[in-house]
Amino acid sequence: MSADKSAPAKLKARQPRGFVDRGPADVAATERMLAVIRESFSLYGFDPVETPFVEYTDALGKFLPDQDRPNEGVFSFQDDDEQWLSLRYDLTAPLARYVAENYDALPKPYRSYRAGYVFRNEKPGPGRFRQFMQFDADIVGSGTVAGDAEICMLAADTMEKLGIKRGDYVVKVNNRKVLDGVMEAIGLGGEENAGRRLTVLRAIDKLDKFGPEGVRLLLGEGRKDESGDFTKGAGLSEDDADMVLSLAALQSGEVTELQEVGGGKFVETNKGVLGGMRTHFGNNETAAAGISELEQIAKLVEAAGYDRGRIRIDPSVVRGLEYYTGPVYEVELTFPVTNEDGQVVRFGSVAGGGRYDGLVGRFRPEPVPATGFSIGVSRLYSALKAVKSPIVDQKNELPLVVVTAMDNKSPEFMPAYQAFVAQLRQAKDEHGRALCRADLYLGSSGFNAQMKYADRRGAVCAIIQGSSEREAGTVVIKDLILGAELAAAGRDVKDSAEHKERQAQAQFSVPVAELVEEVKRVLARHR
Repeated sequence: MSADKSAPAKLKARQPRGFVDRGPADVAATERMLAVIRESFSLYGFDPVETPFVEYTDALGKFLPDQDRPNEGVFSFQDDDEQWLSLRYDLTAPLARYVAENYDALPKPYRSYRAGYVFRNEKPGPGRFRQFMQFDADIVGSGTVAGDAEICMLAADTMEKLGIKRGDYVVKVNNRKVLDGVMEAIGLGGEENAGRRLTVLRAIDKLDKFGPEGVRLLLGEGRKDESGDFTKGAGLSEDDADMVLSLAALQSGEVTELQEVGGGKFVETNKGVLGGMRTHFGNNETAAAGISELEQIAKLVEAAGYDRGRIRIDPSVVRGLEYYTGPVYEVELTFPVTNEDGQVVRFGSVAGGGRYDGLVGRFRPEPVPATGFSIGVSRLYSALKAVKSPIVDQKNELPLVVVTAMDNKSPEFMPAYQAFVAQLRQAKDEHGRALCRADLYLGSSGFNAQMKYADRRGAVCAIIQGSSEREAGTVVIKDLILGAELAAAGRDVKDSAEHKERQAQAQFSVPVAELVEEVKRVLARHR
């Protein structure tokens, strides 16, 4: 029989570029990671708030391009009343709108945290996605740099609570006022130069990735990458590019000062690099104001016990968004990893933020100072896997027990199987926590397929009751982990007494009344 040519073609299942699916292991590990971050932020007095995925485009911030169809960098669409709406680009601009809208009802300063997906309409690539999760903490209504110091200390504490050791991370701090002072010195001050200024800032931000020569190209006419794509530069002269690079090159490791902490031990302080910044750029009024704020932050964090190994003044930090107005910071992981080209490199940044005193004030008659930072959840998750943090270890997940349905073609037997999973779901361990997850097989396949199902689910054990067990008032417990180990054992051990004893442990029959206690024993074996 010939195929029916009139039948419609099947849709092709395909994932949009720049978006990813996540399986159960990744989802569970991410949830554990988010729980630790929430706890850390809560200890600092931050409260949760949630904003929608969609905002009016003009509320998202002046850094968005002003076009007839404003979709460069964001996903936008028009509502039925012809208002432009956009998927949120970050979590900070929506917070600014929320605070302005609820200003009189909120305590000030207002501490809040938020977690959620954000969307970037950008060219996707390796490690670069159009949808990703962020976790933010912000203080709105505090104009003192003590708020910035607090955010930096929170960032450091959170990294350690997640299992990243001291020495494997650093919170790097700079000030946009210093950068603005340099911009003024090279003739890029004022609103009319906002576009070129942002290009310069984003070029400096690529210092770790492209090195000084690559950044010099981006400050000049532009840079062509290995694929042939050309990025237009800021068009600076050689002298102006030299001035910008001299700030970026003033790394905090070049000039240090030691402070005695007792017992003959010394730690490096931030005074050395601050002195270097004053020497090179302190003659500009704007830059000098920024340096003074950095000096205050350094004093505050050092007084709280955070040395330069944890929070470091670093003039190479810029942050790429236009709305930052003061201190900016970045959390960098310093341990080595192998990149896609097989090169050993530092892991790099997983979080960043800064002061944005003008963002909330766009909606209010009075100025509203604010500061905060954002964790890139997906990137941080990759880092935790790299350092083998127990937070992302699958072993921390509750074990799964599968109850098979031997007589799944006979509805009258299903209530007994359902009773087994109910008992297991209600069972507690010795600490009063849930014992396990329990899954009743709900398909129509036979026994062998059900066992493959349990294996594929990663179950620790399976519960079996056929007609003979039902008549005897028993169930069979099959230890799937031990069974797999025995199946992999060599032939020379299969007749040994130890092997036979383990076989008896791998599959055994117990009275129905002892189901929970015996499952506890099996789970304890593999804990």
